[in-house]
Amino acid sequence: MRYISHLDLMRLFTRAMRRAELPFKISEGFSPHPKFSIKRALKLGLESDNEEATLALKEPITAEEFKHKLQKQLPEGISIREAALLQ
Repeated sequence: MRYISHLDLMRLFTRAMRRAELPFKISEGFSPHPKFSIKRALKLGLESDNEEATLALKEPITAEEFKHKLQKQLPEGISIREAALLQ
């Protein structure tokens, strides 16, 4: 996964969230997109063991259910280590 760009990674997670049927919020406007952000964008060619992302959900689900559903849809090389519900 070293050679995947930040925008491709965002698309990868968006597709995985749709396949996992997670109740994520979508922005309003001309070009709607999921309210999802990765804390920092890595340069192409760099790897990381611990990145942080935030996703807004329409309805609450447990952190374990979120982690399990999303992990099943992600390709080998990307793993969800921890999920937490923020208020």
